[in-house]
Amino acid sequence: MRLVTESGLWVTGPSVAPTPLAAVLELDGAVLAWTVDEAADTPPQITFTDPGRADWLWRVLGEDGHRALAAATAATAHGQVDLAGVEVRAGSLDPLRRLALGHWLRRWWPASIRDGIAGLNPAVLDAEIAVVTAGADEFFGDDTGDSDIAALLAPHAGELRTQLLLGDPRVAELVRRCAELADDFGVEGPGWAELADALADMGTGTAVAAPTGSRDDYALAAGRGGGPEPAEVIERGATSMAWGGVPGGVFDAAENTVDWIIAVAGSAPVALVHADVVGPGSPIGVPVTLQHNVFRAAGTLDGSGRATLAILDADDRPAAARVVWDTDWSNATVTVGARADEGPEVRDRVRRFARRRLADPHPDAFLAEILAAESDY
Repeated sequence: MRLVTESGLWVTGPSVAPTPLAAVLELDGAVLAWTVDEAADTPPQITFTDPGRADWLWRVLGEDGHRALAAATAATAHGQVDLAGVEVRAGSLDPLRRLALGHWLRRWWPASIRDGIAGLNPAVLDAEIAVVTAGADEFFGDDTGDSDIAALLAPHAGELRTQLLLGDPRVAELVRRCAELADDFGVEGPGWAELADALADMGTGTAVAAPTGSRDDYALAAGRGGGPEPAEVIERGATSMAWGGVPGGVFDAAENTVDWIIAVAGSAPVALVHADVVGPGSPIGVPVTLQHNVFRAAGTLDGSGRATLAILDADDRPAAARVVWDTDWSNATVTVGARADEGPEVRDRVRRFARRRLADPHPDAFLAEILAAESDY
């Protein structure tokens, strides 16, 4: 094993692609990262944030390897250290790689109507991540961000109860395990008492009543759709958004899903922006900006993924309609969310990875992926 220093921390393992291709998992004293579309047996990059707390290392390095690494990392991170004979045991990190992949699915799964990539049920996905996390509790500390089982389960009681009624035995078993975890971890929130009652009724053969109220809306919502347009349209175009600049689980992950129009509404020049939304998250409040030469506009999206932006000139005053009419807007830059250094080739690589997993579910596939593949989207 070779240890090198990066940003003042000890690091070992191969380099990892940047987001959205990196699956990352925070453990006690270390962060593990894999490139999602590389071979499953590729070792992770391990960044030691606090080697003294990583008392799980003996499980993956053996006791002698753990002692050697602890001695090497006791010094301030500087330069390079080679630890002869110290290697990660084959297969010892497989459950953690799967867990990292589960968290990656939560954030980066490229659900898209246009691309035909089915969405994943967030309740079923979070439920299985919670179960896998509970099975790896020896790797986590009290304050590791990726081990909060209660936070994973709390929002989903209603949807898990709905899934229970659908009769899939795989889902039913997962829901039973999650109900046990919820009891063990003191999960509170709407629907958990009712879910426990539903499980008890199923055990006695009593018919379970369908839940009322809201449920997780994981089905892909309507995509492109036009609202009313101003009569005086000057220019229109389409652009893509960087996934790293927007929250996950909100927008269609295809390219060119942001439509924009430069128009005059009344006597005021405006930019109309519409981003395709698939849910289950909400686009409300996501920032959107337009920049072109001396002109700019800024605002936020509403619940349908739309925004109307007043166009300002170089003096931050409303632009004059005649000047806007005389401007070539074909190269205007519209940005939804934050700016992110992310190219379309990276997103294409993620889509290929997602399609492979749906077409041929891997042994490490999560139930939410299997259900999506079976849905024949």
